[in-house]
Order: sequence, then structure tokens, then C-alpha cells
Amino acid sequence: MAPSIAAIITAAGSSSRIGVKKEYRLVGDKTDSEGKPLTVLGKAALAFAACSRINTVVITVPQDPNLGEFAARDSLPTRLLKHRARPHFLFVPGGPTRRSSVHHALSLLEGYKPGYVLIHDGARPWVEPALIDQVIDAMLKHQAAIPLLPLTDTPKEIDEAGVITRHLRRVMVGNAQTPQGFAFVPILRAHEKAAEREHAEGRVYTDDAEVWGEFAGPVYVLPGSPLNKKITFPEDLEMLVKSTEDDTKRPGA
Repeated sequence: MAPSIAAIITAAGSSSRIGVKKEYRLVGDKTDSEGKPLTVLGKAALAFAACSRINTVVITVPQDPNLGEFAARDSLPTRLLKHRARPHFLFVPGGPTRRSSVHHALSLLEGYKPGYVLIHDGARPWVEPALIDQVIDAMLKHQAAIPLLPLTDTPKEIDEAGVITRHLRRVMVGNAQTPQGFAFVPILRAHEKAAEREHAEGRVYTDDAEVWGEFAGPVYVLPGSPLNKKITFPEDLEMLVKSTEDDTKRPGA
């Protein structure tokens, strides 16, 4: 029997560095199959909907009612929300940090008893179904897996004074991407422990692989994709429009 796999798409942030809710931003003049304008979140959601092994998707949304579940639903392609559509989409208000938002989503999913879960940044609209499937395969084999993009520049480690303390080998370092995949119960328990440490020590966790690595075990890496970029700064939105225009120029687009 195939394992039950869920996914979490994080979209609860304020997008303070951009000034607009980036996940709800339109992807140029792209539309879905029913003519509805396509958003950043909608494009990412479609990639997960294309993976038949995923049964349920939880989207974390801002606590602000103006940007919450209603706005998130409105930003998704119509066909994803139709009755009996698969995967089934759920929504949960996020917390004050990305980690706490993911924890909220994991807690909601606990009642659905998935065997595994993928966790993805809603601001990565260019994720492709092929990469999602590769992460699933690696996750099922290793229990925890993430895509890692090799560095092209040589990284340096510095101290608080701005002095280089270590020259890192770039072949041993990479940029983490999402989706990150984990066995469900261990990642939920790891988040519970991370929440306790945050409360006791003020610790900050930047991604779920870090949470798993500290409380659950090793994380396997697979090659990431240079196309799987994250929208973080205003210029990234300009790249979004440009990439969309380039897509329309390709044969068959």
C-alpha cells in the first residue's frame, strides 16, 4: 500500500521586505486553465497538485483577516478548490515565525495521519513537479531529504568583527531549497522540541532540515534546481515577470 503523503505550503509571512503580499502577486498575465489570473501561490500549488502521490495540502496564511484564508483561496486556481478535487486543500493561520507556522500546519495534519510530509515555501513558484517527485523518492528512502543547490562562489565564515575565520570548501556547502521532505511523526515531534527550546533559550530555526537535524537525525540531500528560486526582494518580482515573458516565447508555450 502506498504511503500517505501530505504537503505544507508556507504563505503566512508579511512580505515586509517587498511591501506587498508576494504569494498573492500575479504571475505576469498568466492564467489558469479556466482563465483566472495565476498568482505566485497558485503556481506553486499547481505543481503539488500535479503530483498524484500527494493527498492533502495545508497552506499557512497570515492571521490578518484581510490576508488570511479567504485571500489565499482567492489566489488559487479554481479547479484546485472544487468538490472532490485532489489533493484536498486546507488552510491554517500561521504563527509569529516560519517555524511556528509550519508547526501549526503539522498539528492540523496530525488528525489526518500522513506517513510523510513535504514542506515548501509559497514564495517559490517555479518549483517543478519533477523535483517534487525526486524529493518524495529520496524522502521515502532516507526519511528526511532536501534539495541542495551547489554554490558557484567560494564561501567564507566570519566572526562578529567581520574577519574571516574559515575558508569553506564550496563543494561541501550548498543553498537549501524546498520542498523538504520528512517522515511525519518525527518532524512533528522535532518541532515540538524546537518550540520548547525557542521558548527557553530564544533559539531561531531557519528551516525544517535544521529542526530535523537537531532533534531527529541526519538529512539526505539531492541536487536542487537553479529554476527553483525564491522571491525575497523587490527585484525578484521583476525576475518573475521576465521569466513569465520568456516562458511565453518558448515553442509550444
